[in-house]
Amino acid sequence: MEQVRWEAVHKFVIGSVERPLTAKRKRVVMGLTAVRVPKGGKDRRVLAPCAYPGSGLTLYEDPGARRLLCSVDAPEEVDGERRHVVRDAGGEPIGTIRRIAPRRPFKHTWRIDQPGHPEIVGRNEWAGGQGVLKAAMALADSAMGMGIEGGDQRSKPRTLEWRAGDRTVMVSGGGEEVTIRASWLDRRLAFAFALLGDR
Repeated sequence: MEQVRWEAVHKFVIGSVERPLTAKRKRVVMGLTAVRVPKGGKDRRVLAPCAYPGSGLTLYEDPGARRLLCSVDAPEEVDGERRHVVRDAGGEPIGTIRRIAPRRPFKHTWRIDQPGHPEIVGRNEWAGGQGVLKAAMALADSAMGMGIEGGDQRSKPRTLEWRAGDRTVMVSGGGEEVTIRASWLDRRLAFAFALLGDR
């Protein structure tokens, strides 16, 4: 399958499915684990690779792991934040991903710092607009889930809306699909967040 250039990616997922099930395709086709970009119509959908995870938190431009695309440093604790510096192939920093400790009853939040651009804040999708109603519905749903099954289920992955000021830069959907809306965002920072995962 032809590889997509990583610089132009607007939507991606990390996985090994090359050709998902569709109404006209009855069998899933698997490939190497990669950062994959959806292409084609709904019946001919393919997930083309653009980068390949290596050992640790690294991404390569080729499946043989010879051309490094970026790497993510081990986390460093600073002022209650867990910081991951993201580096280009030459080892130069291209940005920092920060995990901010939670304030009860909420989950942790995220920030992305890209030099020359405003701070990008990852918020729960229900945090804006009709946030109070959505939060109340989420709490009610959570309380209902504690009934018969005992409440030991893992929480559902959340969707984060990443904003710089009043502009949506990126949406990460429940730890799976990521949609980039700002052309200025360095794609490697989005890929790095997907490698880290929302945990």
